[in-house]
Amino acid sequence: MEIRVKQVELNGLKFQYRESGEPSAPPIVALHALGKNAETWDEVAAGLEERYRVLALDQRGHGGSARTGEYTFELMCDDLLHFADAMKLERFTLIGHSMGGTVAYLFSETFPSRIERLIVEDTPPPFQDKPIEIPPKPSVPLPFDWQVVPSILHQLNEPNPEWWSRLPEITMPTLILGGGASHIPQSKLQEVSELIQNGMFVTIADAGHHVHEENLQGFFAAVRSFLEI
Repeated sequence: MEIRVKQVELNGLKFQYRESGEPSAPPIVALHALGKNAETWDEVAAGLEERYRVLALDQRGHGGSARTGEYTFELMCDDLLHFADAMKLERFTLIGHSMGGTVAYLFSETFPSRIERLIVEDTPPPFQDKPIEIPPKPSVPLPFDWQVVPSILHQLNEPNPEWWSRLPEITMPTLILGGGASHIPQSKLQEVSELIQNGMFVTIADAGHHVHEENLQGFFAAVRSFLEI
């Protein structure tokens, strides 16, 4: 598999992304979790590149993309819009894991006409729950901007209720993947799949929160069936 690591300027900021597959193939955009980067999608891209052009974006503050000091799900949603426009993607399949999954929900609620199919891995939109304690900054160097952590955890602790109330506005076929034994309440994933008009919920056994890393074959079985490949 050939992965092409590229950079693009979006709204005045530098972003890095990883591309594989034929440029003329149907596009998939993949969004990683908090503290990760686009490289975490390499094995997924390898399994999809024969049929799809896979574009994995380093979200702001992560990987080779800009450290902006300001991080919200809404800003990341805007980044995705600029990225899709820069790549000239009128419609595409969107995959998001954890933090990237929340960005994917927001984007799909706001720009439903742009999304062909939606796949979200082991996350519901943030909901009111017991507060998450914001950890102190580690003393070791990190491969991402630490400021992302308190910023995103603040939004998890004080979620916008619209993120849930607008779920019925997601109209495209949607696959919610649960990891079973995960810190994410799987009942919430089921609830999301029922609020989305064309939603389905599939549990990948023995995967935990990081489904595509812990059970790649289970991930592929569900995703290929959903994409009809």
